[in-house]
Amino acid sequence: METRRVAKRAPHYLRQLYSSLLGTRDGRRERLVILGTGWGSYSVLKKVDKKRFDAIVISPRNHFLFTPLLASTTVGTLEFRSIIEPVRNTGFRDEHHFHLSYASDLDTDRRVVHCTSSLDPNHQYEVPYDRLVIGVGADTNHFNIPGVLENAFFLKEIADARNIRNQIMVNFELATQHDAEPEERRRLLHFVVVGGGPTGVEFSAEFYDFLAQDLQRLFPDEKDTVRVTLVEANEILSAFDSRLRSYTERLISKRSAMNIVKAAVTKVAEKAVHLSDGSVLPCGMVIWSTGVAPRQFTRKVSLEKNRQGQILVDSHLRVLGDTSGRVFALGDCAQVEGHTLPCTAQVAERQGRYLARALSHQHSPASPEPAPFVFKPWGMLAYVGGYQALHDTPYDKSHGFHSWLLWRSAYTTQLGSWRLRMQVPIDWTKTYFFGRDTSRF
Repeated sequence: METRRVAKRAPHYLRQLYSSLLGTRDGRRERLVILGTGWGSYSVLKKVDKKRFDAIVISPRNHFLFTPLLASTTVGTLEFRSIIEPVRNTGFRDEHHFHLSYASDLDTDRRVVHCTSSLDPNHQYEVPYDRLVIGVGADTNHFNIPGVLENAFFLKEIADARNIRNQIMVNFELATQHDAEPEERRRLLHFVVVGGGPTGVEFSAEFYDFLAQDLQRLFPDEKDTVRVTLVEANEILSAFDSRLRSYTERLISKRSAMNIVKAAVTKVAEKAVHLSDGSVLPCGMVIWSTGVAPRQFTRKVSLEKNRQGQILVDSHLRVLGDTSGRVFALGDCAQVEGHTLPCTAQVAERQGRYLARALSHQHSPASPEPAPFVFKPWGMLAYVGGYQALHDTPYDKSHGFHSWLLWRSAYTTQLGSWRLRMQVPIDWTKTYFFGRDTSRF
């Protein structure tokens, strides 16, 4: 007790040294290496006990992205910086503990991660670990369909949203050139969204709001020319209740500028989309949002995987086949053996919190094993445009304006910092009173 009182009165650097010596029984903090800055990895980084671990993050991006609001940035409803939080704001013990790099491979025998700098691809190095958390996420699945990589836009990162926003404005500017032919104008202002999941539907909803609220002011002559086509081979929003899906389809069908096409895509050309029913959709832009596929790191590492290429983990998120029990995986790049969890931010964030708590309380190999991870869904929200949203929980299935209010309030409270919780409502307010920012830069 006397020792602790002396430590409290000691200078700051001595207090820091004292707390570090309490980190582990051998007086050394364990090196917890975290791959990625997505929902799962970021949750581990924020919640894990920094007195026990030196957290080291390896990621090609230096921020956390609040993906549920990413579609809002594509048309200027929100600004890009309003939904990203710099990773360094979490407070690393050492400024060198963040690596702006790609994890390229893994050696579990030597306990090192092979890295390649995202700033200099010739700079390759190794990072040792005591415990490793793999949370590298997933890529958008293009199903090897010809032309997708070359001609379609994806919506996974903030750079994707910026590219989409710029291309939308390019198409409008080209269509309003005085010598643009009517047929070419119709093609340029036909936007095809492939994939009827939450990303595709919410992008279509945000784009509809842009058309309904800003088009008359900015491009009044084009209001009858713009079209948005949502292409989905199966049911849109398949994870939602059937009544909410039917409501969404009816809502979209009532909008003159929007329609749904039930078909599969066979090819994406430079100026058209080819469908399985033989039809061709001339268009000026294709947004692709169909499922997930493993990233290159996940495909390369020699770990047990399922048929979809995800790393298999046990109920404690430990990687199967790794006898050390020191390698964990979570989020879209992993799947719990014997379960089929959806690849959603909600699952990844809950796994991150669980793993951070489990690691923080496991003081030694003799410590009792934590309870297994169990996912209990809180429900789902989706914005469908026109101040309407869907709310699907085990206790309530609702839609409409009140669900839109719930959608906004829920996401505002879930934002990662008070800075974002201030910026997002300010952006919404600016958009309501002054319209969307359509600057191209």
